[in-house]
Amino acid sequence: MNTNQDLQTRKDIISSCLQMNASGLNQGTSGNISVRSENDILITPTSLPYNETEPEDIVSMSLDGEYGNYNGRRKPSTEWRFHLDTYLQRDDIGAMVHTHSIYATTLSMLRIEIPACHYMVAVFGGPSVRCADYAIFGSEQLSKNILTAMEGRSACLLGTHGMLVTGKTLKEAMWSARELETLAHQYYLTIQSGREPVILDDEHIYEVVDKMKSGYGIWNHDPDQ
Repeated sequence: MNTNQDLQTRKDIISSCLQMNASGLNQGTSGNISVRSENDILITPTSLPYNETEPEDIVSMSLDGEYGNYNGRRKPSTEWRFHLDTYLQRDDIGAMVHTHSIYATTLSMLRIEIPACHYMVAVFGGPSVRCADYAIFGSEQLSKNILTAMEGRSACLLGTHGMLVTGKTLKEAMWSARELETLAHQYYLTIQSGREPVILDDEHIYEVVDKMKSGYGIWNHDPDQ
């Protein structure tokens, strides 16, 4: 760890991991978190309980060096590939949170994308949260499927797997994870009623997207405020 900022980022990652498990967004060591840090990413290690994770256990991976190269006393998450590939393709992303939350995962098992059943779907960039096709964890194919599902979006479901959300900051990504799970829960309950929800058309959703970008919504301010 070279700087105080690097140390704080590592601590923030661990704190966020503990939060997502305590809140029910995740369980065990199944999720993972990463943050862009200059020319590297900092990512959770594989198979280490979060309550046993120390700042030195967070793994650094190069964005401009040899692909897959890492530094640290632990191996990176088995999902490091889709984290790294997404950062390499998307300059707008500063942090990523992957969880196996109950309702988002349930919809992913059904291969159901979340439509514009509520205007807050606009938080994720468009009129739906897509579901990426299934591929085994840690694979190149999963990375490709995620990048396709994330086109024009800041989040997606992962087929028979879970959710992936992104943000400019870790705080924003964590806020988005909670929002996506809430949206998945609401949609699941709606379809369980036996009736189809009213779906807002694309024009209405992009109107919300534009309004949020102008500072009306959670964008452009601290999600904790």
